[in-house]
Amino acid sequence: MSTGHSKLHVLLLLVLLICSVHTSASSHTTAPCFPADATALLQLKRSFLDTNLTSWRAGTDCCRWDAVSCDAVSGRVISLDLGGRDLRSRGLDPALFNLTSLRNLSLAGNDFMRASLPSFGFELLTEMVHLNFSDTCFCGPIPIGIARLRKLVTLDFSSYEYTTELLFLEVPSFQTIIANLSSLRELHLNGVDISSSGETWSIALANSTPELQILTLLDCGLSGSIHHSFSRLRSLVEIDLRGNAVAGKVPDFFADFPLLSSLRLSHNDFEGQFPTKIFHLKCLRILTVSWNPKLSGHLPSFPVENKLEVLVLHGTNFSDALPVSIVNLKSLSNLALTTEGISKQLTLIGKLQSLRELSLLATSLGVEKPHFSWIGDLKHLTRLGIVGYNFSEPIPSWIGNLTNLMFLELISCNFYGTIPPWIGNLTQLSFIDFGGNYLTGKIPRYLFTLPEVQSLFLTSNQLSGHLEDIENPLSSSLSDICLSDNQIGGSIPQSYFQLPSLEVLDLSSNKLTGTVKLSSFWRLSKLFDLRLSNNMLSLIDEGGDSLLSLPPNINVLELASCNLTEFPGTLRFMDEIVMLDLSMNHITGAIPSWVWERLSYLNLSHNMFTSLEKFTTLVPMTSLDVLDLSFNRLEGNIPIPQVKIRSQNGMVLDYSNNNFNSILPNFGKYLRETTHLDLSKNKLTGQIPTSICSASKLQTLDLSYNYFSGSIPSCLITQTNLIVLKLRGNQVKGVLPNNIREGCMLETIDLSSNCITGKLPRSLSNCRGLGLLDVSNNQIADSFPSWLGILPKLRVLVLRSNRFVGVIMDLQENDRIMKHFSSLQILDLASNNFSGNLPQGWFNELESMIENDNNEGQVIGHQINPSEEFYQDTVTITFKGFDLIFTKILTTFKVIDFSKNSFDGPIPESIGRLVSLHGLNMSYNNFTGQIPSQLGNLTRLESMDLSWNHLSGEIPQELTSLTSLAWLNLSYNNFTGRIPQGNQFLTFPNSSFEGNAGLCGSQISKQCDNPGSTTPRASDHPESNSLWQDKLDAILLFTFVGLGFGVGFALAIMFQHLCRIDGWTCKRC
Repeated sequence: MSTGHSKLHVLLLLVLLICSVHTSASSHTTAPCFPADATALLQLKRSFLDTNLTSWRAGTDCCRWDAVSCDAVSGRVISLDLGGRDLRSRGLDPALFNLTSLRNLSLAGNDFMRASLPSFGFELLTEMVHLNFSDTCFCGPIPIGIARLRKLVTLDFSSYEYTTELLFLEVPSFQTIIANLSSLRELHLNGVDISSSGETWSIALANSTPELQILTLLDCGLSGSIHHSFSRLRSLVEIDLRGNAVAGKVPDFFADFPLLSSLRLSHNDFEGQFPTKIFHLKCLRILTVSWNPKLSGHLPSFPVENKLEVLVLHGTNFSDALPVSIVNLKSLSNLALTTEGISKQLTLIGKLQSLRELSLLATSLGVEKPHFSWIGDLKHLTRLGIVGYNFSEPIPSWIGNLTNLMFLELISCNFYGTIPPWIGNLTQLSFIDFGGNYLTGKIPRYLFTLPEVQSLFLTSNQLSGHLEDIENPLSSSLSDICLSDNQIGGSIPQSYFQLPSLEVLDLSSNKLTGTVKLSSFWRLSKLFDLRLSNNMLSLIDEGGDSLLSLPPNINVLELASCNLTEFPGTLRFMDEIVMLDLSMNHITGAIPSWVWERLSYLNLSHNMFTSLEKFTTLVPMTSLDVLDLSFNRLEGNIPIPQVKIRSQNGMVLDYSNNNFNSILPNFGKYLRETTHLDLSKNKLTGQIPTSICSASKLQTLDLSYNYFSGSIPSCLITQTNLIVLKLRGNQVKGVLPNNIREGCMLETIDLSSNCITGKLPRSLSNCRGLGLLDVSNNQIADSFPSWLGILPKLRVLVLRSNRFVGVIMDLQENDRIMKHFSSLQILDLASNNFSGNLPQGWFNELESMIENDNNEGQVIGHQINPSEEFYQDTVTITFKGFDLIFTKILTTFKVIDFSKNSFDGPIPESIGRLVSLHGLNMSYNNFTGQIPSQLGNLTRLESMDLSWNHLSGEIPQELTSLTSLAWLNLSYNNFTGRIPQGNQFLTFPNSSFEGNAGLCGSQISKQCDNPGSTTPRASDHPESNSLWQDKLDAILLFTFVGLGFGVGFALAIMFQHLCRIDGWTCKRC
């Protein structure tokens, strides 16, 4: 009975299945493709430059075409999946929007060649559920029509490829786009600029996407902290916020998301303690919080059932104390830590046999060698990264035990010696990076022939010898060869031009020689990044207008200092090039007009260009990150880029050191995305255009050494985004604005050598980050600005050659508590009318000068753009008797100059506490009394000038301990007795002591046993012509011999009034 029922059930199921299949087949055959949809698809196909859509043919049923699915009843196209088909198009054809029944659309992984998305059309696709435009090379705004797609479950506009042009959300805003997408489960916007949302992005998500499960916002320009309302998104499974500027604490409420399996917060500004309870989430598999340097925490005790697979903590302040329970992480395959490398607890990691990837970053480059031999026991490792440790030894042999390694990264670890031969036994290696060490000798040939090797990075070492030919280059899988910043000589081997998979070749900054045809590189069909700068190569371009040998799809081309004499003609055929560096060559004539069409980075500096071909003041450009035309012979109007697609990091424009003499009055409105503008050392005249105020994102502005006059636009000092303002060497006048608001971002203000009057605005104290203030050589009439002492980062204060008056008051007790001038390292008050006694206690507050640190110091300046070099501050001071422009200021260089005032009384003994001082100038005052013996404590002093005062007594013997002292001037005082004879004092000339009738000693050829010997002293103090002439004659000598610690950085020597040589004239107010 039961058997019969079973057979009956099976029979019924078969009948139902057959009927179902018949019904499905009938419905498909009875509802062919909707004709209008077929027409739209064929038009879309025609918009692609090359296509593999062979099944898409007119007269056939489009529902049977590749990548197309239709509704079985209506025949309307409901799904179009063209993802990953390597299609190319110059824009999205509007015919797509005729497919109004689409529910699923994917164009992912195709190339739309930096076109903009259509402004209209998306709003017609109201049935859309899944929309994927990832990696499509679209640029510009995401259209408002996306906001109308209320049924969206998945939205993906991510970009992972290298590009400087981005999709962005501004108008419409991020909030507007997602406001009606309440059904959204997955949101992927990696690389989309949504910075305009400010700090409200997390609130918008909480209010609009209650069912969100997957959120990836990598590199989106996010800022602010995560709002508490974000805690409502309890369905989240994956969160990826890497590469933003999200600040504040990591929210505790993440630990309340029961489904959370992946939390990626790396490369942000999180701070405080990481919530330990997040580690205990039962579903958590991936946790990455690396490169949040202000984030701290510790690892908890891990239960046996923990399922964590990826734990990335390096670049944080997490404690490197490992709990014994770390051995319970049986599923852990990827671990990255910051550690000193000497803790015995690290050996516990050697017990994690599931580990496949291990990255260790040093807390700092210490003196102790790390103890990492236990890593050799992790036989299953496929990836090993060790960065920043002080090994100070050859590459250790225990690495040779890791025979499964595919990825080996040993960066900046002070490894020296040759590359060991046992590396050749690691036959699985595909990626090798030994950059930033001290490796020497030739590069072993076997590195290029390892069977799996694809990427080889040996940059910034001391490798030498010649490159050898690669055996069997046609069968090589090498894709990346980066050997820059070594000492490799000889020619480029011919086999390098035969590597079929080569994509990146960087041989820059070596000693390569020979003549190379650019066409040799064009044989490499996959090459997209070529860097040959700063060798001794001579490149020849034979392309011209010929199309016989088109170059490959080059994106990056760096040919600086390659002895080029003309613009390579083949460049005009490179449709994909976005970065071009032809600086430091000998190219003359006009800059070709076609060069502006595609580039986002263009460096033509240090050439001999005289004009722009087909010049118009506004230069249309698709996109732009960096434009550097400095150090050429360009003249006339400054070319202003008119950019269609905005840059992620803002534009950098450098027109300095040319002969430009005019600029569009309204140029500022075209520079709204500009962050750095350098117009220095040109011939610009008239008032500074007020349109500069429209460049609201400007962070660095340098107008130095022009002929600007009139007053300074107040916005340059009062607007909040500006960090560097340099107007040195112009003719601007008037008083400085006094309405600087709180939140001022200025870090450098250089207004020297102008005609500014009035007082220093007290509201400068609102610029809490101010590090350099130089108002020298103006007509400012004020008292000493003690109120600037509250600025915690003020390092350089230069007030010389103005009309400052009055005394320097000692600090009150409450001022000492506030640490006045605690960071000051250069203080120049020379050539003013200050008077009175110098207070003893005042110098005790100069903590930076009191510190006896032995580090090498850092250059003071600003990182203006992630893709550009460091922008260095400069200052002019008197050092060793000469006015010098320091183009690099080290944080360890300390100078005080109080010369040419009316100070009187004794020299304060407390100056002897300033043990890191390198220069002290108190000349041309009315100081009296003896030289304090405490000045003998200034063991780093290189220059001391106490001349033209009324000092008396003997020269202290303690000064002979100043073994760094290279320049001393004690002339024209009332010193008596024997000149000290030890150490440096035996090297000083007669001019150091002249004008002191009571001195004797070998330095002035006056024996101390001859009491009748005298040296006449002038009755007044003006400097003699002969003394000035001696200084003038010594300039060249000092230029070539060098002047010691800081002056080795001085690249220009200027006279007292800073006359502009090389065609510039002295400027007077």
